[in-house]
Amino acid sequence: MITTNTALDPLAEDLATVIDGVAGTFGTAAERTVEGELDCDPAQPGRSLCWQYGLRVDDASDAVRTLVDVVLPLMENQGWRTRDRSNPRELIAQFSRDGADFNVHVSRVGDGVTIVGSTACVPVVP
Repeated sequence: MITTNTALDPLAEDLATVIDGVAGTFGTAAERTVEGELDCDPAQPGRSLCWQYGLRVDDASDAVRTLVDVVLPLMENQGWRTRDRSNPRELIAQFSRDGADFNVHVSRVGDGVTIVGSTACVPVVP
């Protein structure tokens, strides 16, 4: 079990599989940066949750090329919509599908890659 909410488990497992796979294209050692449930609506806490998951890959060689030539086509072929959210410090690709999304951040000055995403929100099961 990944979460305390059984309706969220399959979504969390799917997202973890996708993010782990993307991280594997960049390097061999990914460090978990975040993993857990998150309240979707702070104005009405406890009604719906999503699951958040993130990794950092420090040994990512040629990360910009990997993102552009490998990850973008792979995710688009799997039905993920892509949005460029880059800025002068980072190349950032946002991927969205079925209410889930994740961002791949590639430093423009080093080889570090950070991937963070969340599932769609689901109602809390009492």
